[in-house]
Amino acid sequence: MSENSKKNLSRRSFFGTSMMGAAGVALLPGLVTSCDTKPAAPAADVRLGFIGMGRQSMFLLNSFLQITGVQVIAGCDVYGIKRKRFEKRVTDFYAKAGKKVNIETFEKFEDLLKNSTINAVVIAVPDHSHARIAIAALKAGKDVYLEKPMTFTIKEGQELVKCVRENNRILGIGSQQRSDPNFQNAIQLVQSGAIGTIEKVNAHVGAPPKPYNLPEETVPEDLNWDMWLGSLTAKIHYNHELNPPIKLDPPEDEKLWGAWRWYTEMGGGFTTDWGAHMFDIAQWGLGMDRNGPVEASPIGDGTAYMSFKYANGVVMTSEPFDEKKTQGVKFWGKTGWIEVARGYFNASDPKLIPPKKEVAAGPYETKILHQVNFVEAVRGHKDPIVPVEIGHSSCTVCTLGNIACQLKRTVKWDPIKQVFIDDTDGAATKMLHYEYRQGYSLL
Repeated sequence: MSENSKKNLSRRSFFGTSMMGAAGVALLPGLVTSCDTKPAAPAADVRLGFIGMGRQSMFLLNSFLQITGVQVIAGCDVYGIKRKRFEKRVTDFYAKAGKKVNIETFEKFEDLLKNSTINAVVIAVPDHSHARIAIAALKAGKDVYLEKPMTFTIKEGQELVKCVRENNRILGIGSQQRSDPNFQNAIQLVQSGAIGTIEKVNAHVGAPPKPYNLPEETVPEDLNWDMWLGSLTAKIHYNHELNPPIKLDPPEDEKLWGAWRWYTEMGGGFTTDWGAHMFDIAQWGLGMDRNGPVEASPIGDGTAYMSFKYANGVVMTSEPFDEKKTQGVKFWGKTGWIEVARGYFNASDPKLIPPKKEVAAGPYETKILHQVNFVEAVRGHKDPIVPVEIGHSSCTVCTLGNIACQLKRTVKWDPIKQVFIDDTDGAATKMLHYEYRQGYSLL
């Protein structure tokens, strides 16, 4: 990495602070750049609608409800019992605060988007519906908080980037590790040259997806399965693990994550599920945001891990850096190394290890700094810490790894033009996207 690159990244990546209103929680520095346009919402309130009401959405709901000046007013899901849970939780929260609110819920996201009083939407649906719903929301004039990985295909990511900028809207990605002081500290050290020039990176995420193999079960009466499938063309039967069951009385939430993410027909496996976090941090540290690798090599040929080669010769592998197989990142520099994961930091030089700080109890997804950053981005109409271009470049790395594994060969990539190179049979290029089911379109 050049000295100029280090300086530019340092200036763009670590500046500014802001506060969470009455809650008084400091927002950590991040990549925030202003847009020369009018605010998308009044300074007083940001009115949110939720699209998707599963496990991750409930974590996000708990976070956004805590932020001063945010009102949650609507929600949408194709599963009736989840709509009821959402309505009850939001109503109960505001009742305890002495507020009476009218919460609307919908089966179709298009109906929610018709509400002109909604400033922004939180989208936490299965990956295959991310781009289609986000693009519809942007065209409806809404700002968007979109769960990671940003899209299911690279082509969807390319179109989503265009749509954000053409419609002059704000889109933030749920890669919340970028708002974590632990990861921010690691990146600042790496980019400032504290361990010398980076020579290689280990970013452990886990296995790629596998073919769908769950047994067929009866679809619940209040689940619109056809609508859940959306644009998918593969014949996918229902199994409760795709939509883990919940109860309302007594209340019982999902006990596991929706299994759709582990299967090729619906998700990207650990490659995208955790790669959207750990590959994302690796790219950030390498100064490869809005850029990417020039080669992706698959598992096989004597290796159990994917590898990604960058134009400067640095290689990132998906192998673990410890015996515990911690999902985290290790930067190997010429003069030392740094390891970072959720709640973990280690370095070759003890002087680089930051003092331990008390961390609030609860799931990692409930930390709210990242959500505060998005709300303030909406208020100021400026890019959040993870804007659409970074979400796309990080997601692309993950998808390239899966494509290489599916083709069982190294693929060459131009990260600027975003096209495959030397793809003589066109097999890799064909995997940039898939044909949507009849009646569904991306744009």
